[in-house]
Amino acid sequence: MRGAPPEFAQYSGGTRKPGKILAHIGDLMDWALAMANGRKDWHDSQDAEWEAGTARFFAALEALDARLAADEPPAVSAEKLFQGPIADALTHIGQIAMLRRMAGCPMRSENYFIAEVAAGRVGSEQAPPRVEFD
Repeated sequence: MRGAPPEFAQYSGGTRKPGKILAHIGDLMDWALAMANGRKDWHDSQDAEWEAGTARFFAALEALDARLAADEPPAVSAEKLFQGPIADALTHIGQIAMLRRMAGCPMRSENYFIAEVAAGRVGSEQAPPRVEFD
Protein backbone atom coordinates (compact mmCIF):
# COMPACT_ATOMS: atom_id res chain seq x y z
CA MET A 1 0.00 0.00 0.00
CA ARG A 2 2.94 2.27 0.69
CA GLY A 3 3.69 4.76 -2.04
CA ALA A 4 0.58 4.27 -4.17
CA PRO A 5 -0.75 7.56 -5.56
CA PRO A 6 -4.34 8.49 -4.56
CA GLU A 7 -5.62 8.07 -8.13
CA PHE A 8 -4.52 4.42 -8.10
CA ALA A 9 -7.71 3.55 -6.17
CA GLN A 10 -9.73 4.18 -9.34
CA TYR A 11 -7.41 2.45 -11.83
CA SER A 12 -9.37 0.23 -14.18
CA GLY A 13 -7.25 -2.74 -15.21
CA GLY A 14 -9.99 -5.08 -16.38
CA THR A 15 -10.86 -6.24 -12.86
CA ARG A 16 -12.24 -4.69 -9.71
CA LYS A 17 -10.71 -1.30 -9.05
CA PRO A 18 -7.95 -1.24 -6.41
CA GLY A 19 -10.14 0.89 -4.12
CA LYS A 20 -12.80 -1.84 -4.14
CA ILE A 21 -10.20 -4.56 -3.56
CA LEU A 22 -8.77 -2.59 -0.64
CA ALA A 23 -12.26 -2.12 0.82
CA HIS A 24 -12.80 -5.89 0.46
CA ILE A 25 -9.54 -6.59 2.33
CA GLY A 26 -10.81 -4.35 5.14
CA ASP A 27 -14.09 -6.31 5.11
CA LEU A 28 -12.10 -9.54 5.40
CA MET A 29 -10.19 -8.29 8.45
CA ASP A 30 -13.48 -7.14 10.04
CA TRP A 31 -14.97 -10.57 9.30
CA ALA A 32 -11.98 -12.32 10.89
CA LEU A 33 -12.42 -10.20 14.03
CA ALA A 34 -16.14 -10.96 14.11
CA MET A 35 -15.43 -14.70 13.84
CA ALA A 36 -12.78 -14.48 16.57
CA ASN A 37 -15.52 -12.92 18.72
CA GLY A 38 -18.02 -15.67 17.87
CA ARG A 39 -20.06 -13.70 15.33
CA LYS A 40 -20.55 -14.13 11.58
CA ASP A 41 -20.89 -10.45 10.59
CA TRP A 42 -20.14 -9.63 6.96
CA HIS A 43 -20.23 -6.22 5.29
CA ASP A 44 -19.63 -5.46 1.63
CA SER A 45 -18.07 -2.00 1.62
CA GLN A 46 -18.02 0.40 -1.31
CA ASP A 47 -14.85 1.54 -3.08
CA ALA A 48 -12.38 3.27 -0.80
CA GLU A 49 -10.22 6.29 -1.44
CA TRP A 50 -6.66 4.99 -1.16
CA GLU A 51 -5.65 6.81 2.03
CA ALA A 52 -8.94 6.11 3.84
CA GLY A 53 -8.93 2.46 2.74
CA THR A 54 -5.35 2.03 3.90
CA ALA A 55 -6.17 3.59 7.29
CA ARG A 56 -9.20 1.31 7.63
CA PHE A 57 -7.14 -1.76 6.76
CA PHE A 58 -4.48 -1.00 9.37
CA ALA A 59 -7.12 -0.20 12.03
CA ALA A 60 -8.89 -3.50 11.31
CA LEU A 61 -5.61 -5.41 11.35
CA GLU A 62 -4.63 -3.83 14.67
CA ALA A 63 -8.04 -4.74 16.17
CA LEU A 64 -7.68 -8.35 14.97
CA ASP A 65 -4.12 -8.55 16.29
CA ALA A 66 -5.22 -7.23 19.70
CA ARG A 67 -8.06 -9.76 19.81
CA LEU A 68 -5.77 -12.65 18.96
CA ALA A 69 -3.30 -11.51 21.63
CA ALA A 70 -6.03 -11.31 24.30
CA ASP A 71 -6.20 -13.79 27.17
CA GLU A 72 -9.50 -15.25 25.95
CA PRO A 73 -8.94 -17.61 23.02
CA PRO A 74 -10.77 -16.82 19.77
CA ALA A 75 -14.12 -18.47 19.17
CA VAL A 76 -12.72 -20.16 16.03
CA SER A 77 -9.36 -21.79 15.46
CA ALA A 78 -6.38 -19.91 14.10
CA GLU A 79 -6.36 -22.45 11.27
CA LYS A 80 -9.86 -21.38 10.20
CA LEU A 81 -8.93 -17.69 10.38
CA PHE A 82 -5.88 -18.29 8.18
CA GLN A 83 -7.70 -20.68 5.85
CA GLY A 84 -10.54 -18.19 5.34
CA PRO A 85 -10.23 -14.42 5.59
CA ILE A 86 -6.46 -14.11 5.93
CA ALA A 87 -5.70 -16.36 2.94
CA ASP A 88 -8.33 -14.48 0.95
CA ALA A 89 -6.74 -11.13 1.90
CA LEU A 90 -3.29 -12.34 0.82
CA THR A 91 -4.70 -13.24 -2.59
CA HIS A 92 -6.05 -9.71 -2.98
CA ILE A 93 -2.78 -8.15 -1.86
CA GLY A 94 -1.20 -9.96 -4.79
CA GLN A 95 -3.86 -8.46 -7.06
CA ILE A 96 -3.02 -4.99 -5.80
CA ALA A 97 0.69 -5.57 -6.44
CA MET A 98 -0.05 -6.67 -10.00
CA LEU A 99 -2.42 -3.75 -10.62
CA ARG A 100 0.17 -1.29 -9.33
CA ARG A 101 2.62 -2.51 -11.95
CA MET A 102 -0.07 -2.31 -14.67
CA ALA A 103 -1.01 1.22 -13.55
CA GLY A 104 2.59 2.40 -13.84
CA CYS A 105 3.18 2.82 -10.09
CA PRO A 106 4.89 -0.47 -9.20
CA MET A 107 5.98 -1.17 -5.69
CA ARG A 108 9.54 -2.17 -5.14
CA SER A 109 10.06 -5.79 -4.24
CA GLU A 110 11.44 -6.55 -0.83
CA ASN A 111 13.21 -9.55 0.67
CA TYR A 112 10.68 -10.33 3.43
CA PHE A 113 12.85 -13.14 4.80
CA ILE A 114 15.28 -10.56 6.18
CA ALA A 115 12.72 -7.80 6.80
CA GLU A 116 12.43 -6.42 10.31
CA VAL A 117 9.24 -8.11 11.50
CA ALA A 118 8.04 -7.72 15.09
CA ALA A 119 5.07 -9.40 16.72
CA GLY A 120 2.33 -6.89 17.38
CA ARG A 121 3.61 -4.27 14.92
CA VAL A 122 0.77 -4.39 12.43
CA GLY A 123 -0.07 -0.71 11.90
CA SER A 124 1.02 1.60 9.14
CA GLU A 125 4.22 2.46 11.02
CA GLN A 126 6.54 -0.26 9.78
CA ALA A 127 10.31 -0.55 9.72
CA PRO A 128 11.85 0.68 6.48
CA PRO A 129 12.75 -2.00 3.95
CA ARG A 130 16.17 -3.58 4.45
CA VAL A 131 16.68 -4.91 0.93
CA GLU A 132 14.54 -3.71 -1.96
CA PHE A 133 14.97 -4.60 -5.62
CA ASP A 134 13.18 -4.02 -8.91
